[in-house]
Amino acid sequence: MSLTLPLRRPFGTSPVLSVVAVVVLLALPGRPGGEGGAGPADAMSAVAVAHCAVRLLRERRRPLSRTAAVVLALPVAGLALAAAGAVSPGAGITGLGRYLQVFVLVPAAVLLLIRDRRDFRLLAWSLVALALWQGVLGVRQYLTGTGASYEGADVRAVGTFGASDVMGMATVVSFGLVCAVGLALGRATGRERWAAAACALVLLPPLALSFSRGAWIATAVTVTVQLALAGPRRALRVGAAAVAAGVVLLGGFGVGTAMLQERFDSITRVADAPDQSVTDRYTMWAAATGMWREHPLTGVGLKGFPEYRDGHASLALSSGSDTAGAGAAFRRRPLLSPHNMYLLVLGEQGLIGLLGLAGGWLALLVCALRNVRRTRRSPGGRECALVACGLLVWQLVDFAYADIGGPSTVLTAVCLGLAAWWALSGSATAERVPEPGEAVAR
Repeated sequence: MSLTLPLRRPFGTSPVLSVVAVVVLLALPGRPGGEGGAGPADAMSAVAVAHCAVRLLRERRRPLSRTAAVVLALPVAGLALAAAGAVSPGAGITGLGRYLQVFVLVPAAVLLLIRDRRDFRLLAWSLVALALWQGVLGVRQYLTGTGASYEGADVRAVGTFGASDVMGMATVVSFGLVCAVGLALGRATGRERWAAAACALVLLPPLALSFSRGAWIATAVTVTVQLALAGPRRALRVGAAAVAAGVVLLGGFGVGTAMLQERFDSITRVADAPDQSVTDRYTMWAAATGMWREHPLTGVGLKGFPEYRDGHASLALSSGSDTAGAGAAFRRRPLLSPHNMYLLVLGEQGLIGLLGLAGGWLALLVCALRNVRRTRRSPGGRECALVACGLLVWQLVDFAYADIGGPSTVLTAVCLGLAAWWALSGSATAERVPEPGEAVAR
């Protein structure tokens, strides 16, 4: 005799809500011209880690599989060595805490707090909602001339992140767009797919108005990968619709301005006629490489790039970058990082640190892509696969043009946790994971 029991459970009981709270807090406005540092979302991420630890102690279960523990712990040895070699104990402790938060603790907590695909989709939709909110604010800033300064005009869309973190809104909108595309290409309900597709189209203008070339490139590469993973037929249909919508939104509604066109064209001139920002970036990349050559194994220590930069940079490096607008006064800010995560890690942590961090990311990507094949037999996980792989690919591509820093950095940790759940959690790719409302025989 068998008894069928419904598996419905209210969202209010989901442990992943503590992670959703991290995303929600990033919708709050920041301080104009603020110096960054830990914010409400970072504090909430610590609460989520503590929440996860309490649940593990209460349930008395093995927290991670052996593979997950090894992959997530890979960066620890390199980070410890680089912290020991930092220019000061304070810098070492601060840098170690930040790296552990972003690349170890929060991703592990997200992996453990997600119980099933329903929780995964809830977190993905929260990223889409945050992107829509920031995107609306960004478009309004462009239309009203209240954004960050760009070429003498306050038109750069930055959302609530302000002129001090011009990449913040671009990162958030990109994450939301990648999630929306993954949900639209998945095999969820028809209503959910159409809603996700509409959100993806709505997020195109704010992404364009962020004037972030790195975010554009990373998003284009990621969506191409998602379309390829979804299959050729669906990729062709969605690709054609996206191109048509992009033409209408970016051209027909006046988003394709001369400044935007010039910014887009500058992508092809980064080698022939680079602007000062690109020249600064090349110079800082060379400086990070020079630091690594002098300290090949362990680097110059965590947070050591600003201290060693001038000794390795050429005279082509400017004195800083100008920021203004979005409620902040004009300010000259020093260049404190090479804007390339791989070279930052190489310069500050050496080969040991780079192999630990990048090795963990590569392992995540390999495991995530390997699990994609299983969705052909278990179609319910297709949208989770596309979202997780998309977020991971976007981050790995964007790390070639950016590094961690600013309030939006905590979202990097959340997205790595989503990717880790798909890549390393056995329940993510199980043949039968009951969906909400589905009955199971007891």
